[in-house]
Amino acid sequence: MPIRCEIVSQDRLIFEGDADSVLLPGTEGEMGILPNHAPLLSTLSFGVIKVRLQNHEEIFTVAGGVVEVQPKIITVLANRAENVREIDVARAEAARRRAEKILAEGPPPDSDSFLRMEAALRRSQLRLDAVRRYRQGRRTEVPSMMEDRG
Repeated sequence: MPIRCEIVSQDRLIFEGDADSVLLPGTEGEMGILPNHAPLLSTLSFGVIKVRLQNHEEIFTVAGGVVEVQPKIITVLANRAENVREIDVARAEAARRRAEKILAEGPPPDSDSFLRMEAALRRSQLRLDAVRRYRQGRRTEVPSMMEDRG
């Protein structure tokens, strides 16, 4: 008997379907959720969500949020999330370079801007790492994180 899984970001429904298990990046560590799990409410960290279906996995990046687990349904309310297959590598790489450049120039006068740039850098690095690790047959598309740092 599968468990229903819904992953929602601020702007859209990312995933909705049945799962055999779900692996989540909780702020206190990874959580594995199976059908009939005890009720749980937790915050999420930056990381990867793995939704295991009958013969394959769906992989998503998540940049914080909360998860509510009930015996028959898991609801993820993510600050940001996307399926690894949908990640635009060129856009993520450009965002990483832009954030690194701004942060290398020193903290902006507005500390909120500095925190936004740090978060943007973390998100872009998470996205690029997820593509490198989980996209099959496309590993050569992702440049090394050490390039451009010459």
